[in-house]
Amino acid sequence: MTHPDATPVTFVVTDIETDGHSPLRNSMLSFASVAITYDGAVLGEFESVLERRENRAPDPATSKWWEGFPEAYRAATTNPKPVKSEMLRYADWVESLPHDKVFCAAPIMFDGPWMDHYLDAFANTRALGGPFNGQRQIFRGGGVCLYALAGALRGQDYLNWGMSRVPLEWYGEVPHSHKAIDDARGFANVLVKLLELNSKLPKVENTTG
Repeated sequence: MTHPDATPVTFVVTDIETDGHSPLRNSMLSFASVAITYDGAVLGEFESVLERRENRAPDPATSKWWEGFPEAYRAATTNPKPVKSEMLRYADWVESLPHDKVFCAAPIMFDGPWMDHYLDAFANTRALGGPFNGQRQIFRGGGVCLYALAGALRGQDYLNWGMSRVPLEWYGEVPHSHKAIDDARGFANVLVKLLELNSKLPKVENTTG
């Protein structure tokens, strides 16, 4: 459900798994995206396992954390593919989707910089739309942070924003397993619930300036 006169948009809900906290020091191990419409129709899915980058090293604390999720770690590291070809394949997939595409993550401050850096370095594009002269524009706008959206639409104060405060049933019985595709699917279901809340708000007319 959405505002009846809304222009169609494709939300590309994305989750990443890494061996550390910084794309400048560590490597992205895997990522997955689920492309959905306002009403939750799934337009496609993408997932990939990446080779670790040269001149990057795993973060010891993150490696310790992964010990608690051995199945997810196997999923994030089995049969990795070359980074450049996978990021190019992903950019082509995003472009093949209908409508304007919008990047979405939970939170965008973590997943966004990783995807932005990898797309910039290997596919001449970015995770967010912007004045990037000479680069492919596969996404539009500044993206959607599910943390911020969930907090604002649920009327919570800032310290109660975050996906841990969202009703568990909003994930649609998809386990938050730390496998990228599972988490992306769960976050996509949460986004649909939040868009339903958005559709019930009074519409404020656009202004210019």
